[in-house]
Amino acid sequence: MTGCFTPAAGACPAVCERTTMAAAVLRGPRTIDVRLVPLPAPDPGQVRIRLEGCGVCASNLPVWQGRPYFSYPFEPGAPGHEGWGRIDAVGREVKHLRPGDRVALLSYHAYGEYEVVSTDDVAILPVELDGVPFPAEPLACAINVFRRADVMNGAKVAVVGIGFLGSLLTCLAARAGAEVIAISRRPFALATARRCGAAHTIEMLDHRAIIEQVQNLTEGRGCDVVIEAVGAQWPLDLAAELTAVRGRLVIAGYHQDGPRQVSMQSWNWKGLDVINAHERDPRVYVRGMREAVAAAAQGALPTQALLTHSYRLDDLSLALRDLEERPDGFMKGWIRYD
Repeated sequence: MTGCFTPAAGACPAVCERTTMAAAVLRGPRTIDVRLVPLPAPDPGQVRIRLEGCGVCASNLPVWQGRPYFSYPFEPGAPGHEGWGRIDAVGREVKHLRPGDRVALLSYHAYGEYEVVSTDDVAILPVELDGVPFPAEPLACAINVFRRADVMNGAKVAVVGIGFLGSLLTCLAARAGAEVIAISRRPFALATARRCGAAHTIEMLDHRAIIEQVQNLTEGRGCDVVIEAVGAQWPLDLAAELTAVRGRLVIAGYHQDGPRQVSMQSWNWKGLDVINAHERDPRVYVRGMREAVAAAAQGALPTQALLTHSYRLDDLSLALRDLEERPDGFMKGWIRYD
């Protein structure tokens, strides 16, 4: 539906335009509707973005699958948080951004055609990335995890779990001069890791066999840095066993299904540095987004190659099911708004 839109106080004047937008509404476990909702207007210090796309994040799975601690329905557009697009309206106090600028954004309602955010929560996309799908928020995760991992040139680094995040971390570690051992259950993912620069790949099948192979590759020491990027109990246990004495265990997987048990005897005896590498400060996230933009513009991140599946908003449930089941060839999906 369209009509003459009267901007909210503080927004730049607008001509006759649409007053509603399509947005996904998560009504309950595995139940998503697409509805028309009012088009938001930017406040004085905000911009409105007409979205081109939004990545589908593994952290969305619990709210889609259903957990007793979630309340439904979710707000329209939630929990989409990996959006990018072009600014189409700005608040009256906004000076350095203008309609037409292409940006990535930090938000929580990006499963919809438009989103409104503060100017502090955007990263400008340069012309080098024109036409490139660009979910900067998960790229920022990789940048921020890698910073916390403190990978040195010549280090032996294992990445446990080669999904979108694990692939990016493999690329970053290899470019830093590390000898990367990529471990994953899917042959497709291991092939991706090799293209990202992994020196060795190991199929994630047998716990003891993996440990033996890593010991052989590290002269019995284990790895200087092990990055766990799965978010489940077994990969966490495995990652700890692969870490050398006084090594660094970096937890990048999103552990979202309840408590974990760890072998404190082993962690303590080895003297491990254990780093929970998730960030919660929005400013750190935005800084990581801007660093990811710069890296991708220079060709240092294989962003487009890792976005393997695209879907329309009406197919968000299918996108989440594919993320859950990970069919052959699936690395990361995204919603497109073309």
